[in-house]
Amino acid sequence: MKARLPQGFGKQDRGAILAQYQQMQQKMEDLTAELEAREHTVTAGGGQIELTMDGKYEVRGVKIKPEMVDPDDVEMLEDLIAAAVNEGVRVVRDTQETEMGALTSTMGLPAGFGL
Repeated sequence: MKARLPQGFGKQDRGAILAQYQQMQQKMEDLTAELEAREHTVTAGGGQIELTMDGKYEVRGVKIKPEMVDPDDVEMLEDLIAAAVNEGVRVVRDTQETEMGALTSTMGLPAGFGL
């Protein structure tokens, strides 16, 4: 008696595997482009500094409330800008990891594969 494997198991057509790989690669490229174009806005200093960063980690804009500009305390302003940049990087990275992880998990790939 010959055992039958469930559909989808056993030998697979190389053409089908290649087509599946190309589809996965296209989805990853599309998602990467979307994530790079997306902008994220974060704040620091209780909203006194607002920073916008895209998915390529490029700062697209900085807004500083006028009351934060104190010529006698430039160091605090510098610290808040650095905090805003660091928060922007964290938000972009977390978003990319989450969304790419969701995509690769639906394809049966290990976490971190697309990054």
